[in-house]
This record gives sequence, structure tokens and C-alpha cells, in this order.
Amino acid sequence: MNDEAKRATDEVVELVSRLIQFDTSNTGELATTKGEADCARWVQERLDEVGFETEYVESGQPGRGNVFATLPGADRRRGKLLLHTHLDVVPAEPADWSVHPFSGSVKDGYIWGRGAIDMKDMVGMALALARQFKQEGTVPPRDIVFAFLADEEAGGKWGSHWLVANRPDLFEGVTEAVGEVGGFSLTVDRPDGTQKRLYLVETAEKGIAWMKLTATATAGHGSFLHEDNAVTILSEAVAKLGRHRFPLVMTESVSQFLAAVSEETGLELDPDTPDLETVLFKIGSIARIIGATLRDTANPTMLQAGYKANVIPQTATAVVDCRVLPGRQAAFEAEVDELIGPAVTREWVTKLDSYETTFDGDLVDAMNNAILAHDPQGRTVPYMLSGGTDAKAFARLGIRCFGFAPLKLPTDLDFAALFHGVDERVPVESLLFGTEVLEHFLLHS
Repeated sequence: MNDEAKRATDEVVELVSRLIQFDTSNTGELATTKGEADCARWVQERLDEVGFETEYVESGQPGRGNVFATLPGADRRRGKLLLHTHLDVVPAEPADWSVHPFSGSVKDGYIWGRGAIDMKDMVGMALALARQFKQEGTVPPRDIVFAFLADEEAGGKWGSHWLVANRPDLFEGVTEAVGEVGGFSLTVDRPDGTQKRLYLVETAEKGIAWMKLTATATAGHGSFLHEDNAVTILSEAVAKLGRHRFPLVMTESVSQFLAAVSEETGLELDPDTPDLETVLFKIGSIARIIGATLRDTANPTMLQAGYKANVIPQTATAVVDCRVLPGRQAAFEAEVDELIGPAVTREWVTKLDSYETTFDGDLVDAMNNAILAHDPQGRTVPYMLSGGTDAKAFARLGIRCFGFAPLKLPTDLDFAALFHGVDERVPVESLLFGTEVLEHFLLHS
């Protein structure tokens, strides 16, 4: 081992804090999105200084910085493992926070700031471990591709999806991938009064489909009688869609999650459970995510019509955020069409397909073994994410994707609320635990 080498746990807190200090806010518009290139170059420098051969790639737009580095493994014939993270974060309003969102402040046992759990904690863990492995001369079982990416928070158009379409060579030989929003703990109460920590491994994601609705009718003076007002037509369609409750559908990932929670807690959690969503909230705040994976959703988010108070406009438009379960796209679209009626047209502004894999195989065994090595009373279970990650892009290449960014969380921490929330923060102890688990996983995968 190099005398100057640091263990990943020795520097991961410092790295995460520094990463948060880069304001990489992604507004979805190039003119107001900043910081990704500076952060990517800093990550590249941290990798270069320990001997990695790195590649910096700007994905389709100036400043959309991505960094890649590969650690060669013992068996070069095996498929490579992709460890992907993203550098961008959603915007934050400093006045709303108790600390500055880009301070990276370390206090009260937490690292505070935008991106602390989404996902500069994982960026820091991946970077710290890559540096440790390189300095120690560690040879993992197979090649590990470390990817630090841009634009995930706006759907990855100028990040992972651009890279998959334009630089597939960067992923050549990759067969499996791990990324964000998985591996964190959920503590549940057992009937005997004890508690059990479940570690949720993401095996599925709902599809993201942002839909534009348009109603077109006859323009005219606001003082006249109008039977075909575009604003009225659109409003009625949007109200129907927004109030509609899509059918409950049990996918394999959700079924396995509910079965595991039922087994540990004694709660009745199955499709026949009356008012299942209400019962689900007995497991805590994570129910907001799990509950959203029981059925498709279509939430109106934007309305636009008219340009003057006394002019009835010819067109009115709305945007609806649709999240669709695996295997449900055709049925979902048919249901939407019936609700909005023939007078309203629809088009996809953004459409990213759902994804689901099975909770089995050597990689899942490696995740489970890594958790048990550091928390012998833990249990890994699959679950579906109600949102989306860069895994959607990599799945297009036939890569099998999981969410596994391990954290052992305090039982009273509302983890779900921290995603894109005010006072986002990650417990230092959770970060150190996750780094050790991730190290074990990478060295046995």
C-alpha cells in the first residue's frame, strides 16, 4: 500500500462537503444551469492525481461535463460493472434553509446542503473508493467503470441519454450497473416489539412521461356567448385527469417488497387489503414513494391560455406529469384518451420508459452479502422507485440496472422528504457505513 494512500472513510466526508460547495443547480435551461463543468473537472483532477486515465466529455452542450475512469479487474472476460453518479442538483433557495444550501457544512452529525443525498453522497463514496483502490493497487474481480454525469435532474437528455446515443463506446462491455436511490435502510417494527432494518434495493422505476394537452376552439370577444371555449374544454379535461384514480397494479418488485414488509411487521399488505395505501403509511414516510408505485399517476402541473382579459383564445394548453408502471403504457394511454375526450389532443414532451429487473443473481447476492457483513441483522428487499434515474438510459443498451447507494439511516429521519427538500442532509455515520458497504460490494461483485 502507498504510504500516502488514504482509506476512503478517511476522506469521504471532506469530499462530499467539497462537492456540495459546487453549485451545480440544473434548472433545465442551459442559460441558467451552471457548475457542472467545474465540478466535473474537479472530480477529474482527484482521479488524475492518483493515477487514473480519465476522459472528460461534454455531452452535446457546452458545460455539460461528464467524467469517466476505469479500474481494471482480475477477469477481463467478465462483463464490466458501471458505477454511475450524477453531479447536478435541483435548485435551492438559500432564504428557505437553516444553512446555506451550497455550504457543505458539517455539523450536528450531518453534512448539509443541496445534493447531500441526491446524490453527492454517492459521488463522494464512489470518488473516495476509486482513489483508495488506485492508490492501494487494488484489483477488483472485474472492470469497474466509474461515471460522473451531467443533467440527470432534467431527465438526462444532455447527460446519460446523450452519451448512450452518441458515445456508446464509453459503455462497451458493461453488463450491469448500480446507481442512486437504493440500498438505504428502512427500520420497521416487528410484532414482538423488536425492530428490523430493511435495505431497499431499487429494481424498478416507473416511466416518466410529461404530456402536453391542447384544446383548440373558436377565438372571439369575451362578451359574447361561446359554446366551444378552448379554456373551458381544456379545464374540464384537466380536472377529470387530475382527479382520476388509475387502477391498482401489482408489479413483481412491489409485490416482493410488500411481502417482505408483511413478513417482518405482521401488517396485511396485499392487493386485497382494504385501503392498502392507508395501511402502508404505518411503515413510515417511505410510504409516499411506495404508495406511488401501486398505480399510474397523472398530475397536472402547468396551464397556459390567453393573452388579454376580454379575448377568448383559440388554444389552451396544459402539461401533465405522468408516471407509468412497467407494462402499463398502452393501457395508460387508452385510459387517458377516454378521460380527455376527442376535443383535446395530447403529445409527449418527454417520454422515458419504465424499467424493471428481477431481484436475483450474483450481483444481488453481492449486495446482500455486503449489507450483512456490516449489519448482520439487516435484510435486503427489492422496491420500485416512483421517479427515475440515469438507469433508464443505460437500460437501452441492455445493461441490467439497480439502485444501490447504501446508507444505514437513523430511525427518526424522514429520508423521503430530503429529496429535493429544504435542509437536505446526510448523516456522517450513514455515509461512513455506506462507504464500507460499497467497498465490500465492489470487491466481491
